[in-house]
Amino acid sequence: MSATNSIFKQGENCWATSQASFATPLIDCGNYYKALHSAILKAKHSIFIVGWDIDSRIRLLRGEDEANSEAPSVVSDLLAWKAEQNPDMKIYLLRWDSSLAFFAQREMWAKEVWDEKTPDNVLTELDDTIPMGGSQHQKIIVIDDELVFSGGMDISTNRWDTRDHPIESEERNGPDGPYTPLHDVQIVSAGPVVARFSELVRWRWLRVAEEKPITIREDAKTDIDAPLPEAWPEDFEPWFRKVDCALARTIPFMDEVEPVQEVRHMLLDLISEAERIIYIENQFTSRQEIAEALNRRMKEKPDLHVVIVSSYEPKGKFECEAFWAGRIEFKKILEKGVDPERVVMTYSSITDEHGQHATKRIHSKVMTIDDSYAVIGSSNISNRSMSLDTEIDMVLFGNNEENRREVARIRNDLLAEHTGRTVDQVAALMEEPNPVRALMEGQLAHGYVLTQVHDEIFTDQETGQNFFSRLSDPEEPLIPPLPTLGGEAMPIRNPRRRTIMIGIGVMVIAALAAALVIASHFIPWLSTDNINAFLEESRGTYFALPTVLMVYVVGGFFFFPVTVMSLAVSAIFGPIWGPLYGILGALLSSASMFGVGKVAGNAGLRKIGGPKVEAVDAKLKTSGIVGVAAIRMLPIAPFSLVNLVAGISSIGLMQFLVGTFLGMFPPMIAKGLVGDSITQIFRNPSPETISYLVGGIVLWGLMIWGSQKLAKSYQARKQQQVDKTKGEECVA
Repeated sequence: MSATNSIFKQGENCWATSQASFATPLIDCGNYYKALHSAILKAKHSIFIVGWDIDSRIRLLRGEDEANSEAPSVVSDLLAWKAEQNPDMKIYLLRWDSSLAFFAQREMWAKEVWDEKTPDNVLTELDDTIPMGGSQHQKIIVIDDELVFSGGMDISTNRWDTRDHPIESEERNGPDGPYTPLHDVQIVSAGPVVARFSELVRWRWLRVAEEKPITIREDAKTDIDAPLPEAWPEDFEPWFRKVDCALARTIPFMDEVEPVQEVRHMLLDLISEAERIIYIENQFTSRQEIAEALNRRMKEKPDLHVVIVSSYEPKGKFECEAFWAGRIEFKKILEKGVDPERVVMTYSSITDEHGQHATKRIHSKVMTIDDSYAVIGSSNISNRSMSLDTEIDMVLFGNNEENRREVARIRNDLLAEHTGRTVDQVAALMEEPNPVRALMEGQLAHGYVLTQVHDEIFTDQETGQNFFSRLSDPEEPLIPPLPTLGGEAMPIRNPRRRTIMIGIGVMVIAALAAALVIASHFIPWLSTDNINAFLEESRGTYFALPTVLMVYVVGGFFFFPVTVMSLAVSAIFGPIWGPLYGILGALLSSASMFGVGKVAGNAGLRKIGGPKVEAVDAKLKTSGIVGVAAIRMLPIAPFSLVNLVAGISSIGLMQFLVGTFLGMFPPMIAKGLVGDSITQIFRNPSPETISYLVGGIVLWGLMIWGSQKLAKSYQARKQQQVDKTKGEECVA
């Protein structure tokens, strides 16, 4: 075979045809992250990272590799370290903006986090150009315009795993806790094809960024005869050499961009070339058009066999009723009228000798056609990947005997991992008259095995499938483009992250306000008169203090004004016992709402706040007891809200309560005078009682004014200490 007889048709089933001087598949994330870490260390000029996600917290190295590395392992620390070492280097991070569906997993304030953690030569942008319902799904990293990583893997949570996929692993721990084994595939390439990826990442960057990226290096070594680039990762020998390849994209209808469906056309054309074995492993298989093409080709070629590997159990209702229900229909179409021993849809799982069980989550997007073609990309076999998401697949063509062997090696290596066999054993099975039957028979116990899927146990395909499919696996934007005055169509984009966060904040505030209004109107006892009456009945009894404490705690949960409660308690129990009962009630209410804030913060509210809240939190911790006391004296926020925010912050409970006592007890005494004076005026109006009231109000105002002066003085002293320390560090 030669390059001239490939099926690649530029402008139809691919964007570009090219060659890779060297290419190596990176199977599973442990290998990918290790290779990426090595390449970043060697980078000299530029790094472009385009992804569905780019999470600043991800550790690229684990175990001995991490312990023995002189460079940081966490990706944000690594890129900051690299950028500081070489101020002339430019690093560009382009991450998909909208992430409401993945609220718990993704960093909510990604741009702010990256901007804070990295120097100025690391530039971060959020891509909000994708139509409503679609996603930025390309996963590309270009280093020095000489090396490219592409495929199915992101720098994201719940991705890292090793090729042996142990049932349990301390390293497989994400935001929601431990996750099950996960499998994925990436490819690293060098040579002429890198120039096309360099064009693509810059085009993507210019669609959202005001600052133009640096131009493609004229001295970049990307000719077909160039040696391995300096940035090529250690410990990863090239599989392919001088291999013909093509790049196929999915680009949805966006502003001033014509949509393309090269991935869709490429997959259909590849299937039509198959003679003996099609191997597919993919996160999703819901595109019926692909099932129809496979079925049609199997009927045309009686010797053709199809093996598909995907995941076992769906995550959530949307995935179940969209993709798993879609997979049931995909399987029916695929197998219709075909010998069942020629085709199998499977998942990979393990049950060890101790009875522990695990199933492997498949996230890769791979297809091989005999020993002729291998696809490694970002595209799922789903509706959205064919038309709505941005995708990029690299298709390798076995243009000589050596590269055909490597195409077959990819298939055999992956099947070896999924079935607990060696690569040579799988290669022998593929030569059997019926490779599907040979593969499924004789699998060893206590290792990974392939099992045929039966998705009917997860869904009956009737519970709102169309609704869930339209939302999770659409072919077209959820909101169609709007016509403009000029007669053109304007696509509706996904809402920006900031818009989502502001909307959530407005809804939370509105819900809280509505709850308070409803409570004040429909809860008879939640009124000043009823609270006063309730407290009045307890005066002079053993239940006086417990009653006051209960009123403060319950009132705190309903955001009832603490000043009203304090004045009521002082009016009923007098200027001595009133402030004493009041401060005890305020402390108990503070502790209760602090606990609520602590639980809510651990559940995710601290994450939503992002780096800005972290900065406020740091100041609160630095100011400590005095800072809390100053906040308590100044009427700048509702009492219960301050308690909640303190719980979300990192300040300790005892610090918070001591600061609350120091800040509230003096004003509580003034409120006691005011509250008791109001009562005395009603009972016995006289110049003396009126003077007590005026004196209490003046004292209250003086305490507020004094607290402001104290807070400003304290902050000034703290700032002087910080400036002095910085100055000493600079001198040193």
